[in-house]
Amino acid sequence: MRCQLPFAVSHNLRRIAAAALLSAAALGPVPSAFAETPADTLVIANTIDDLKVLDPAESFEFSGGDVINNLYDKLIELDPKTLKMGPGLAKSWDVSEDGKTFTFKIDTSRKFASSNPVRAEDVVWSLQRVVKLDKTPSFIITQFGLNKDNVDQNIRKVDDETVEIVVDRPYAPSFLYNALTADVGGIVDQKLAMEHASGDDMGNEWLKTHSAGAGPFTLRGWKPNESVIMEANANYPNPPAMKRVYVRHVPEPATQRLLLERGDIDIARNLTPEDINAVKSNPKLKVQDSPRGRIYYVSGNQKMKELATPGVMQAIKYLVDYDGMANSFLKGQVVVNQQFLPIGFLGAIDDKPFKLDVEKAKKMLADAGYPDGFSVELLVRNAQDRLAVAQSLQNTLGQAGIKVNIRPATGSEVLSIYRARKAELTLEVWGPDYPDPNTNASVFAENPDNSDEAQLTGNLSWRNAYAAEETTPMAEAAVVEKDTDMRARMYEEMQRIGNEKSPFVLMFQQQEQDGMQKNVEGFSTGGAVSSAFYKAVTKSGE
Repeated sequence: MRCQLPFAVSHNLRRIAAAALLSAAALGPVPSAFAETPADTLVIANTIDDLKVLDPAESFEFSGGDVINNLYDKLIELDPKTLKMGPGLAKSWDVSEDGKTFTFKIDTSRKFASSNPVRAEDVVWSLQRVVKLDKTPSFIITQFGLNKDNVDQNIRKVDDETVEIVVDRPYAPSFLYNALTADVGGIVDQKLAMEHASGDDMGNEWLKTHSAGAGPFTLRGWKPNESVIMEANANYPNPPAMKRVYVRHVPEPATQRLLLERGDIDIARNLTPEDINAVKSNPKLKVQDSPRGRIYYVSGNQKMKELATPGVMQAIKYLVDYDGMANSFLKGQVVVNQQFLPIGFLGAIDDKPFKLDVEKAKKMLADAGYPDGFSVELLVRNAQDRLAVAQSLQNTLGQAGIKVNIRPATGSEVLSIYRARKAELTLEVWGPDYPDPNTNASVFAENPDNSDEAQLTGNLSWRNAYAAEETTPMAEAAVVEKDTDMRARMYEEMQRIGNEKSPFVLMFQQQEQDGMQKNVEGFSTGGAVSSAFYKAVTKSGE
C-alpha cells in the first residue's frame, strides 16, 4: 500500500540518505541540510533485494548485472549508446575457416583497477574459471561444448597477446561473440583474486563481496538490502565523470519519488505510472523511457499434479487480464508480449493468441478434470509492481475456481526457491544475457536433462520440470544455422509451439521509465540486451 510520509519522517529520511552517502564515500562532514547530490557522485534509488553475490562467474540477478556491468570489462563490449558490439579487452577477433577456433587479440595496454596489467593469462583463467566453478550462469560458456575435462585445452593462451577458444561445432560466429558480452564473460584479475583464494574456490568467496575487474568502476562497499557503492577506476581509459556511484535500496516507489523531488537522489528506477506523471509535471525533473528486454511471465511447476495435467496451464493463459493490467497500473511500463523473445530480437513475433476469457478457461479446466478448480501457491517478489500483478492474477484465476495463495518474499528468497524446483506457480521476470535469440530460447524452449540431479538452475524449463522435448532439438539446431532467415524462422516456430505446450504464461515486455534530475545525461539502462551503464553519465551545469 502506498502512503504519504509526514514531513518529520521524510526529513529524517533525507538526513539518513545524506549521512550514509557522505560517510561511506568519505566526503567529509555531513551538512545540516542536503538539497542536492555531489557534482561528481551519481545517486540512484533502486530495488536491489535480489542481489546475492558480485562474482561474475556466479551472479545471475538483475541488480547484480547492473553492478558487474560496471566493474568488469569483457573481451567484447557493448556500446552504451548504440548497444552494438565493439572492442573491449580484446582489440580484434576472428574465426577459423572450419568455424570452430576463435582467436582474440588482447589489448595489453589495459590495466585492472589494482594496476595489475591485463594479460592473456587473465583472460584464459577467467573463462576457464567459469566452467570449473560451474555456478548458475556457467551455461552461457559451457553451451559451446566446453566442460571441466576439456576447458584447459580448449581455452588457451597462444602468446602474450593472443587467446584461442575452440568450440565443439561451427556455431554462427555472432552467437559466441554475443555470449561473451554477458556478465559471466567479465575478465577477472587473476593475481588479485588468487591472493584471496580459499582452498580451490579460485577466489569465489572473496569475489562475492569484492571486485577485481578492469571496468570503469571498482567496488567500494556493498551491504545487502541496503546499498552498493562504486568508485571510478583511475586506470580506465577516459575515466568516468562520476567519481562514485551510490545505489540505495529503496523498495517503496513513493519514497523514491520523494527523494527525487527533494534532490536527494539523481535517478529513481522503480516509479509507478502515477509517480511518472508527477515527475513529468515537475520542471526540475525529467523521465527517460527505455525499452527493455525483460519478459514478465508466470510459470507452472510440472512436478505439481494439477499444473502438469494437460490443458491446465493453457487454461491459465486465458485467465490473465493482459490488456487490463497493461492499460492501468502498468501503463507506460510494459507492452503485451506473449512470446519468449523480446520485440526487436531475431525471430521475434508479435502473435498474441491469448486474452482474458473466463468461460473458455472454465471449460478447459473441466475437460482437464478440475471443474471446481484447485488451490495453488503463487510465489512473488515483494515489489509493488509484482504484487499488483499477483493480485490481478489472484482475482482472475479465482473467477475460474483456481484459489491462488500469494506468497511474497524477497528477490533472493524467490530465486532460491524457484531454482530448487520447489515453487508451484511463480511470477518472475527474465532478461536476456546477451543480444542473441538463443539467450531466451535456451532457457524457455530447451532442457537437455530434466532430472533433479542435472541441477540446471539457470534454465527456466528445468526449474519448472518441463522437458521441452519438441523444442530442445530445434534450439540446439538453431545455434549452428548459418542462414539468418532460416534461423529466424526456427525461433518463430519454437515460440508458437511454446504457446500451445509450455508451462510459461508470457505476459509483458518491460518498458523502463526512470525519473531523474534534469541535469543528468548519458545514463543507459542497457536496453533490451544488457545491464545499466554508468561510465557515460555526466551532470550538466555543475
